[in-house]
Amino acid sequence: MSEQAQYTPGSASGAQVRKEGDKWTLILVRELRHSPEKVWQALTDPAHLREWAPFVVDGSLDQVGSNVNLTWVGTPKPIETKITRADAPNLLEYGDIRWELEPSGSGTRLTLWHSIDRRFISWGAAGWHISLDVLDRLLSGNPIGRIVGADAMKFGWQRLVAEYAKQFGIEPAKW
Repeated sequence: MSEQAQYTPGSASGAQVRKEGDKWTLILVRELRHSPEKVWQALTDPAHLREWAPFVVDGSLDQVGSNVNLTWVGTPKPIETKITRADAPNLLEYGDIRWELEPSGSGTRLTLWHSIDRRFISWGAAGWHISLDVLDRLLSGNPIGRIVGADAMKFGWQRLVAEYAKQFGIEPAKW
């Protein structure tokens, strides 16, 4: 049995939502056992992103002012995205995503801020939960392969959606 086949995500945790006007932001925090420099590379290098992220990019995400084409899994059309902040290895911001990296013991506290339509915020939390699990395993040298889009449904995505919706006090969007 493959490493991926044995993967089961843990319970929904480490997430919150903030509402400012009509804008909703998912905030997801993870403690990783890896240095901020190692995590930074996984967040900015296109080859690393293809191993865990729910999107692909056609260039590095580490240069402020540069534009990349970002294509979310399951969407046919890339989105031209500008890198607005890239303070290695502490802060990365592009489009509606912001990553903060803080040293934490011998590892990194990784905080994701992602503006998402309220109707789909529990979906986003569940998807990022699984992607960040995959990232952690990749950085540990035990890659299990990217689990995104429809494939995530085979690994407890629906359960996580329900758990996050309950935590956030919202009704999840119907599939």
